[in-house]
Amino acid sequence: QVQLVESGGGLVQTGGSLRLSCAASGRTFSSYAMGWFRQVPGKEREFVAAISWTGGNTAYAESVKGRFTISRDNAKNTVYLQMNSLKPEDTAVYYCAANPAIGVLTTANLYGYWGQGTQVTVSS
Repeated sequence: QVQLVESGGGLVQTGGSLRLSCAASGRTFSSYAMGWFRQVPGKEREFVAAISWTGGNTAYAESVKGRFTISRDNAKNTVYLQMNSLKPEDTAVYYCAANPAIGVLTTANLYGYWGQGTQVTVSS
């Protein structure tokens, strides 16, 4: 079992930056693959970025490549999403997800644990 709590969302202007954090409970965090997804009202949850349990492998949605960076600190039980050059279309609720796995998981239904989400709003 793992519980996830996101933080770091907020309102930012186009071109700005935010860093989201996801703090996880549980002693087995280092054995979990982690991911970030986002969702806007009326649309399905969308994959953003994912990282393997060691942090050695990552994956990104095409829409955020080169702008977002996912990382993790297993000593702090935390995964991060650094978001740069933000655009209005990045506005969404961002969710952290976790699941025991060795590889990188890019599909929402592969994750068994989810946080409550944090709102990111990018103004034009």
